[in-house]
Amino acid sequence: MHAHPTRARLFACASSTAVLSGLIAPGVALGATDLQTVIGNLVLWLSGLLASIATVFLITGGVRYAMAGGDPVRLERAKSAISSAVVGYAFALLAPVAVTIIQQIVGG
Repeated sequence: MHAHPTRARLFACASSTAVLSGLIAPGVALGATDLQTVIGNLVLWLSGLLASIATVFLITGGVRYAMAGGDPVRLERAKSAISSAVVGYAFALLAPVAVTIIQQIVGG
């Protein structure tokens, strides 16, 4: 039985994301015990994951844009993928800020 093409792509994306996350956050301690360390590790992994997914969207959008051939519908899809990448990068950059704000509100 062959894997469904979408599942195969999802697995490939998840695998590459895990590898990229390991490259982005190599200093993450796996045996963290205090809450600050766990939160810090979570923020690093979340930022790496978001940046990795945004990179996939950026590459997809760039390829779609290059291959659109002037077709307005295909150009719009490409622009949408690139816009999604920008939003993903913004979330990746703002994740640490959001966690810091939440920690200050909670009093941690």
